Amino acid sequence: MNLVIGREEQLQLLDDALYSNKSELVVVYGRRRVGKTFLIREAYKKYCVLEVSGIPDGSYKDQLTNFHNAICRKNKSFSALEKPENWLEAFAMLSDYLDTLQSDTKKVVFLDEFPWMYTRRSKFVQFFGHFWNSFCSHRRDLIIVICGSAASFMVNRVINDRKGLHNRITIPIRLLPFNLYETELFLKSKNVHLDRYSYLQLYMAIGGIPHYLDKIQSGDSVPVAIDRLCFKPNGILVNEFNQVFVSLFDDSDNHIRIVEALSTSQSGISREELVTKTNISSGGTLTTTLSELSESGFISEYRPYSNKKKETLYRLTDEYSIFYLKYIKNNKGRSWKTLYTSRSYASWSGFAFETLCLKHIQQLLKGLGISGIEVLSSSWRNENAQIDLLIDRSDRSVNICEMKFSEHEFTINKSYAANVQKKKTEFINAMSKRKNVFVTFVTTFGVKPNVYSNQVMNNQITIDSLFQKD
Repeated sequence: MNLVIGREEQLQLLDDALYSNKSELVVVYGRRRVGKTFLIREAYKKYCVLEVSGIPDGSYKDQLTNFHNAICRKNKSFSALEKPENWLEAFAMLSDYLDTLQSDTKKVVFLDEFPWMYTRRSKFVQFFGHFWNSFCSHRRDLIIVICGSAASFMVNRVINDRKGLHNRITIPIRLLPFNLYETELFLKSKNVHLDRYSYLQLYMAIGGIPHYLDKIQSGDSVPVAIDRLCFKPNGILVNEFNQVFVSLFDDSDNHIRIVEALSTSQSGISREELVTKTNISSGGTLTTTLSELSESGFISEYRPYSNKKKETLYRLTDEYSIFYLKYIKNNKGRSWKTLYTSRSYASWSGFAFETLCLKHIQQLLKGLGISGIEVLSSSWRNENAQIDLLIDRSDRSVNICEMKFSEHEFTINKSYAANVQKKKTEFINAMSKRKNVFVTFVTTFGVKPNVYSNQVMNNQITIDSLFQKD
């Protein structure tokens, strides 16, 4: 029985590797607790001939001993051999072990927490590259899976390696948190049956991290679940923020500074503004840090409608980080049952809902009935107006998306209608090419019909569209 929820595209890639006519080098990376190890173990449980996991903060000797012990558990005859003194010898031993296996089917070697096996001056990555190039690539029956959470290592030393691993990775898999469709499936599989508005509230606070969602209990209301996870003294998310960044990034102070700076803006921050807010110089360090945060799913880059790179905005899009910095960090010991009735809740929930919509563009397109049309999503602003989401379509049309979170039907009043009309007029005047411009409302429960909705709204989408499959 397949216990993996969602992840259909990734499972298909892993399954295809079993039936290819060559050896495969699979790299799986993504943030802590996103389900990487579980995915690989479930996909390859019938084919895995060796699994080794790096030891956090382990010494060079510790890592080699652990590697040797894993091989000995699989084939006791290797216990009689001397322990490898370096990674060249360790991978030679792995080659010898694989040569003892006579099966014609694909054989999976799973090296989990790959970055932890690396120690300074160990030449670990170089010798692994040599192992792949000199042994694995000449065979047709191997799948080598390397997996890790440390984004800076996986991206810079593995994905973008310019030496032994350059162009050797055959299947890269970047594992992101669940979307709303997968979140609903996962929670229902745990007998957590709530309405979609409640699933939406949970997602806005803790995101789609499977490990976090797994702690929600059947019978919990949203305030009870968030209170236990995020505000009770032993809640797993009370101190998770710093642990996440330390585990993922080398020199994580810069990453945290950028995330904290981005959390102060609901509309996004330019690179130049980030330099001012963080005191990180606009050079390679900033570029690398932004890239690592983006690869790990914490931030998103939004090119403007003009496509001018200098106008690119960066936005914090990790739900838990936003929620932590807004509420958990400075409210330890308090209760969410009282905090979510405060005035700040409306501001946070509106921002969180916008962020969620920006991460579910494909679902929005399906809801609009234009999933088969080529589109570009972007933002736009001038000195008089700002639009957080534009959907520029190949059929000479543009959707201006207004994203509004509400407990009930959303009501457009006279002043808001005037504001929307101003945005539309400003944008039309700034367009270089003439296109049809439609105003689309994305809301929880729809827009209440009135004279103002008739004036400014062309179409609408509710949260049911956001829960559609990709």
